[in-house]
Amino acid sequence: MPRRPFVAGNWKMFMTVAESRHMVSELVPGLQAYVSVERVICPPFTALMAVKDLLEGTDIGLGAQNMHWEISGAFTGEVSPLMIAEMCSYIILGHSERRMYFGEDDQSVNRKVKAALAHGLIPIICVGETLEERDAGRTHAVVEKQVKAAFEGLQGHLGSEHASLVVVAYEPVWAIGTGRPSTVEGAAEVILKVIRPTLTKIFGKEFAEAVRVLYGGSINAQNAVEFFSHEQIDGGLVGGASLKPAEFQLIVQAASNSISSSK
Repeated sequence: MPRRPFVAGNWKMFMTVAESRHMVSELVPGLQAYVSVERVICPPFTALMAVKDLLEGTDIGLGAQNMHWEISGAFTGEVSPLMIAEMCSYIILGHSERRMYFGEDDQSVNRKVKAALAHGLIPIICVGETLEERDAGRTHAVVEKQVKAAFEGLQGHLGSEHASLVVVAYEPVWAIGTGRPSTVEGAAEVILKVIRPTLTKIFGKEFAEAVRVLYGGSINAQNAVEFFSHEQIDGGLVGGASLKPAEFQLIVQAASNSISSSK
């Protein structure tokens, strides 16, 4: 079965509640036309409830940008999967900014992935190498390690029928927010030669072929058509461009158009 395109907008630490309401009011009318694409908006925690209310009655999904793996406890400043699941269906996990600035490692990402699945959340699991790792020729080794670690302990628990409940985002760290995206060929090679084979070893070929794998890293309306036209790239995790309603709509449109292309 063909994989349904998936585009998520990661607003990062931008947008007050008022700004989020205004943004969603601009976004929703344009996004509703692209029903062939799974569209997700990931605002900051403070705006989740306001955005949830505005998305009621649409098929546009809501996601959070992070969570703790425990369901409750003395973890000041954290939010639990139970709290997220009250509002959201999706959760971004393992983003490079979380790894870089907040000390997240492969083990914590794995614990969060397990918690997300246990509470009915669809994890968008981010993997990718730094510039230093890329220049050292370690891209494949680093990404393989991150994928293995993210799914550690889930062997036997996820079959091909669960593939739609997991999303992987390949985000080379050196391309995020730099205006220097990976090449389409470079991103597709990592997906084809590392991510899907690693998932095959863990869960089998049917699961690996069914999982959506996104590209993220300076994706915009100009390069989205090229990225999404490749058969290995199932959509995007979009950062800065998701804060511009017209541009984000064009990115979603590109994902929709990819269905009827040679892909």
